[in-house]
Amino acid sequence: MARYSDRSAAGQVLAEAVLALGSFTRPVVLALPRGGVPVAVEVAAALSAPLAVLVVRKIGAPGRPELAIGALARVGSQVSTYRNPTTTAAVGVDEHAFARAAARALAELERRDQAFGTAEAPPLEGADVVLVDDGLATGSTMLAAVAAVRELKPARVIVAVPVAPASALQALREVTDTVICPRVPANFIAVGLAYANFDQLSDEDVRALLI
Repeated sequence: MARYSDRSAAGQVLAEAVLALGSFTRPVVLALPRGGVPVAVEVAAALSAPLAVLVVRKIGAPGRPELAIGALARVGSQVSTYRNPTTTAAVGVDEHAFARAAARALAELERRDQAFGTAEAPPLEGADVVLVDDGLATGSTMLAAVAAVRELKPARVIVAVPVAPASALQALREVTDTVICPRVPANFIAVGLAYANFDQLSDEDVRALLI
């Protein structure tokens, strides 16, 4: 499977797939930082839609921070918590351990919320909301994002990502109106392998893209 040259190129491919859905009711594009922002810039431009950041933070397992046992997401003042029952059971995380891990994640969520200015997001009630990231692995962070957005009563919730495993997409189809993903590798290993250039972005890079 051919790789995307970078996130902007992936966003252009994704934008074409989103446009193929047809008409939209007051579309709003929400990017999951940091990597989702350059992808979402292309989607928002294609839809002539406002772009904002939806801050999501992975909740890492105790002693294994790279393993997502859930996620937090914030839209305005609303914070949504998603707990992955499969991973929490697999690593033996009880309610108290999950709460402590979530509290640590919330501190970083608050920092990112201030860094990206998410309070400036447009009203989502009655809008067609398109949630964009540069790819999915487990899908935990995107599930938290969907839960947060649903609280604000949009007309539709659409998830659009350039690459993801089939398992993550199936979980999202159960809680969204539409899921768009141009590339679904049969043997998914990591999001970064779908890109020739997958450099990490700084907070400053994100702010520059949102100007």
